[in-house]
Amino acid sequence: MTLLARLDRLPLSRPHYKLLLIGGLGYTFDGMDSAVVAFLLPSVKEVWDLNNGQLGLIGSATPFGFLFGAVAAGLLGDRIGRKKVMMYALAFYAVFSVIAAFSPNYEIFLGARVLAGLGAGAESAIIAPFLSEFVPAKRRGWFVGALAGFFSFGFVAAALIGRFVVSASPEGWRIAQLITALPIVMLLWWRRSLPESPRFLLTQGRDAEAEQVVLKLERDVERATGRTLPPPEPATLQPATETPKVNLLTALRFLWSRAMRRRTAVIWTVWFVITFSYYGFFSWIPTLLVERGITVTKSFEFSIIIYLAQIPGYFSAAWLSEKLDRKQTIALYLTGSAVSAFWLSQMDAPWSITLAGAVLSFFLNGTYAGVYSYTPEVFPTWIRATGTGLSSAFGRVGSILAPTIIGLSAASLGFGGVFGLTTAVLGAGVLCVLVFGLSTAGRSLEELTEHGAAVSTAEEMTK
Repeated sequence: MTLLARLDRLPLSRPHYKLLLIGGLGYTFDGMDSAVVAFLLPSVKEVWDLNNGQLGLIGSATPFGFLFGAVAAGLLGDRIGRKKVMMYALAFYAVFSVIAAFSPNYEIFLGARVLAGLGAGAESAIIAPFLSEFVPAKRRGWFVGALAGFFSFGFVAAALIGRFVVSASPEGWRIAQLITALPIVMLLWWRRSLPESPRFLLTQGRDAEAEQVVLKLERDVERATGRTLPPPEPATLQPATETPKVNLLTALRFLWSRAMRRRTAVIWTVWFVITFSYYGFFSWIPTLLVERGITVTKSFEFSIIIYLAQIPGYFSAAWLSEKLDRKQTIALYLTGSAVSAFWLSQMDAPWSITLAGAVLSFFLNGTYAGVYSYTPEVFPTWIRATGTGLSSAFGRVGSILAPTIIGLSAASLGFGGVFGLTTAVLGAGVLCVLVFGLSTAGRSLEELTEHGAAVSTAEEMTK
């Protein structure tokens, strides 16, 4: 009986849900920190007399940091371990959120937001591949989709902070950033008890440590369920151990090799499409509402409604990911996003903008649940964190471009044109995933990635 066969036969129970909660809280704080920026824009615009171009740079600052953080997290996660990266990234992001709160000028604020984004991006890129390596194949789609759903709680919290903290006083925008950093102390303490991924340990030849992690998890599951563990499935393929040393060059060579380039192209395209649309929408919706004659306070109230729609979006997609497969779920929610973006482009009344925006929020975030489940499944264990990090980083190119493009072109395109552009981008994503996407539901990580041409390519690269 292999270690991974033992790991994959475990029923979901309290130990798994504890991992889900700890990882999910990380996503909640990441989401809260990145989302709160949209509610700071009107305040910092007034404080430093900024133009739309400068506001666009602030909107792009966090995703710009996300890009480099995601790349670094992936490379380090495959070399020093998933757990260490999660811990250091979290501390890094908290420190620079505090620095941003005390910024005396626009330049320091912008730099601090970039570095806070770097830490948040590193953490965001590593949590999903880390937790996906603990979960049995039959429940992985729901589990990782639900994990991504914790982002929605952060966005709702950011909207509440915007409404009741930012708009409450001239210094509210500073207080808001301190609030986003406070829960980190508790989370750092919780994560001291996290195990390292046994799949990562096996790739490093640390079999005894992997055995201890799996043995403890088996005992915890038995204790939680009060039942004898089920028998394992037939022996699972083991992660490859004879692999190239992970660095940016070897990673890119492998990901764009003949065996892997189709998977890489699909997942990078989907990440770009959804992240461009997402940040284009959420970074500017409060400001666009204000410019249409809605007060700042009322704009923040509408934003709370729009952000609340994220919650059912994430968790409905997490459920469907196991019923329809990941690629069908992604295509379905991308289609819903495209229709909603077009609908939003035709609206002009505050209530209709809010309703259409809530529906768009539902589908955009549902797409993310599918994408977070799908991405770790298409890369082998030895490069899973790097593959996920680079995919996320490529998506961040879209998030960097979107706020600036929309900020500079809103005057010429108008409200309708902004979301008409979003519709076109989303439509391209639907075609890509339906035509070229890989079906992954119910298949073990090793079945998807640890045999055939992909392994042969990795072996050739070690010679």
